[in-house]
Formats: sequence, C-alpha cells, structure tokens
Amino acid sequence: MCANVIIAEDDEKQAELLRRYLEREGHAVTVVGDGLAALDAVRHGEPDLLVLDVMMPRADGLDVVRVLRAESRELPVLMLTARTTEDDLLLGLDLGADDYVTKPYSPRELMARVRTLLRRNRRSAGTVESGPVDEAVLTVGTLVVDPTRHVVSVDGEAVECTPGEFRILAALAAEPDRVFSRQQLLAELHGFDRYISNRTVDVHVMNLRKKIEPAPRRPARLLTVFGVGYKLTDPAKAAARASS
Repeated sequence: MCANVIIAEDDEKQAELLRRYLEREGHAVTVVGDGLAALDAVRHGEPDLLVLDVMMPRADGLDVVRVLRAESRELPVLMLTARTTEDDLLLGLDLGADDYVTKPYSPRELMARVRTLLRRNRRSAGTVESGPVDEAVLTVGTLVVDPTRHVVSVDGEAVECTPGEFRILAALAAEPDRVFSRQQLLAELHGFDRYISNRTVDVHVMNLRKKIEPAPRRPARLLTVFGVGYKLTDPAKAAARASS
C-alpha cells in the first residue's frame, strides 16, 4: 500500500526518523517544518495522509486542521502531540483530526496507525488492492449515506463530514435502530487504542448532531440510549410507532 504522505514536523530529528520509517514501507514522503508550509503542500499536492505535529511555528497543527476541514478537504490527518490532557486531545478530534499519537511514541505504533488510516481511507474512496468496490447506499428516513462516494445528505441537502464522523454515521446507518456502545463505535474509528477515551465518540456525535439534526439539543435521528450508547433512527417511523 504505497501512499503519498506529508510530514509536518518542526523537529528535524523527529521528522527524519518518521521519513525513514515511512519510506521503508514504500511511501513517498514530503517533509515540511511549519503549519503554513503544510497547508501549501496539501493544496498543491495530492497527499493520501498528513502526519501533523501540533506545536509548530507560523501556524500550529490545530489551525492547520481547522483550515483544511473548512476547505472541505477529507484528507486523513494523524496528529502528533506532546499535550497529554484529554481536553487538548479531544479538541484535535473535534476540529476534524482522525487520530493522534502522544509523544514520546513508538515508531512501530505510529506506523500501525498510518496503515490503519490509509486502509480505511482507501475503503471510503471505494478502492482496495483488487480494484473498485461498490457498497450499498444506506438510507434511514431522509438521511442518506453513500459509502462508495463518501457522501452524506439530509432532506436532499449535502452534509460535510470528517472521515471520523463519516465512519460513525455509516456504522449506525448500516443497522438502523441498533444500539451501539461507545466501545463498538470506537472500534469503527481506531480499533483497540489505549489512549482514546469514550469521550471521543461523544465529541463526534455532538458534531454530527449539529449537521444532521434540525434541533441538535433535541435530537430526533441520532439518539442517546442512556447507559448503553447511541442509535440512528428514522424520526417519521419513530413518531408513527409512538402514536400507534
């Protein structure tokens, strides 16, 4: 699985170490040393993944993610951070990062995260090693999720989702009215991960509600099942069941 990877890291020794590990796995690597250079490299290249340090000159990693998502770029972003408080880590996910690794990190673990993000990105783009994959369009009431084209719409209006939000929504839409625990949804995002807490799912759900619910504080589609997790339902069918 050869990919075009951008490393945005102002620590030259760390950047060189990452470059060597990525090139050893057959990836083409571009290294930049600040946030503005990272934005320029993404805009003028066709990267498959951005490995992004949080603390950088000119523009930090959080600002880079904020700008990329505002530009509707669905490029997977793996953040590198020395910040270990949960709120700092969740902020990156809230802005649209797909995963993060805290420093100091194991290069082997980081490479495993890279492989996971690249594999999932290829699946969401509708390609695997053997060629194109067609996945069924998922419909829950007026909510439509197209896994092959990576498109979401509500009432016919397009909805922009980050890759993490999309994976959660697609998992829920594949089995309407099934209650998913937070751990099950975390598995959709990252697999087993000793760093990420259940609050990660809550952040993604909160952001999804802002995008697919008419009244996010009173959700009708993406519901909380207290003490268990979340489910996706058709509001019209739920209303009909309640009145019968």
